[in-house]
Amino acid sequence: MTQVSELPNITRLLEIMARLRDPESGCPWDQKQTFKTIVPHTIEEAYEVADAIEYGTPSDVKDELGDLLFQVVFYAQLGQEQNLFDLEDIAEQISDKLIRRHPHVFDQAASPTDEQLHQQWEDIKRREREAKGDIDDSVLATIPTGMAPLNKATKIQKLCAKVGFDWSAPAPVIEKIKEEIDEVVAELDKDTINQQAVEEEIGDLLFAVVNLSRHLQVNPDIALRKANHKFTTRFRALETMMKSDNKSPEQASLEEMESYWLRVKAKE
Repeated sequence: MTQVSELPNITRLLEIMARLRDPESGCPWDQKQTFKTIVPHTIEEAYEVADAIEYGTPSDVKDELGDLLFQVVFYAQLGQEQNLFDLEDIAEQISDKLIRRHPHVFDQAASPTDEQLHQQWEDIKRREREAKGDIDDSVLATIPTGMAPLNKATKIQKLCAKVGFDWSAPAPVIEKIKEEIDEVVAELDKDTINQQAVEEEIGDLLFAVVNLSRHLQVNPDIALRKANHKFTTRFRALETMMKSDNKSPEQASLEEMESYWLRVKAKE
């Protein structure tokens, strides 16, 4: 048998995947996975790629892209086992799609403007849906069901804005945010708090904040990831500072932790 280390790298990766899934000699964890069970890992790996690009080195990016590529290979192995598709089929389909969606590159058509390019993209995707028998003609028909919530809210708002259902400036969006905050407070002021109603109002508030992000040309997902990173960095610095004083967050009051937090910010 050819040693895995002697194979070309893509072939090598496919062989490694096949061995991991081998019913008799494979890895117990890999053997029991399905399309559905590895989805959370795929999403996590995609975010780790984004984090590596934002905060890591080129080596980190390469490493995380490898992890993401392994996810695609895993799906290809599952598809091959069920006689559905393999990696070659996946590569063929995306190649055909890219050529079909870029006639201005591959058919030597006239170079379109940005607006014409976007309309061409939407027209091609609409024809693809029609060819599949998808007759949903809603403005929102192209939105994936499982899209991450922040990105999905942005996509919904962008598509609605294209048909004129949108504010023309940030000011009324800010007023909408204030209105949504008032509605959250109103729910909390009731004698009996309805948790479902509070959840709904918080959702409306988040949706309005995403709308403001869009109007200010800020990607809310990226903004929140950066805020998470900033908070994590500061809290770790707080822990280090407290440890040097022989203290810990578990033993400190909120007021004490707040004073350390302000010290961390002051050092920045």
